Amino acid sequence: MFVKVCGLATTADIDVAAEAGADSIGLVISGTSVRGLGRDRVPVLVAHVPDGVVSVLVVNDTPADEAARIAADLGFDALQLHGRAYGRPEFEAAAGIFPRLWRATALADGPDTRVGALGEEVLLLDSPKAGSGSRWDLSLLDAARPEGRWLLAGGLAPGNVAGAIAAARPWGVDVSSGVESAPGVKDHGLVRAFVTAAKTAPPVQPFDASARP
Repeated sequence: MFVKVCGLATTADIDVAAEAGADSIGLVISGTSVRGLGRDRVPVLVAHVPDGVVSVLVVNDTPADEAARIAADLGFDALQLHGRAYGRPEFEAAAGIFPRLWRATALADGPDTRVGALGEEVLLLDSPKAGSGSRWDLSLLDAARPEGRWLLAGGLAPGNVAGAIAAARPWGVDVSSGVESAPGVKDHGLVRAFVTAAKTAPPVQPFDASARP
């Protein structure tokens, strides 16, 4: 099971997530998110991500081409364009600068749920209000379940991630608010517990560690 821990804010957060076994960490640049980082802080953090852990720049209100340049300049492994503001034109503009794109959306928005539909290598399905910790109706996946590299997000926490994996059968999971002691503040014990719970959940899809995005 591929595990991404998102919204990290310190080098200690990164160390804990990596040591716990997370496959990926997300750093957020946003003017609207409590987890948004000032751009002056991002270079130090992304440089601190160890080899073998996928670093993802997450944006929801930055123009796609600008975000792609930031991702390229700072050495991120992938760029996650999150929300309805990013459609095909935005993905095409970003791909011309930085080709490793992830797409994050909510089923409530009626997206194309085919992984790669907009040129992305990973699809993330979240709750309608990203970062809120709100769970969503996983039964909606019965009519629109993706195949391939897709991550489940939205209201996940150490105590419910195994059940969510069993219900949704994703390739991976993404967590942010579910491992926090306060909005934007990661609880290192919860981070460790989440990664362990996700990694030890009964396997639902084969995971080839050598084929990480």
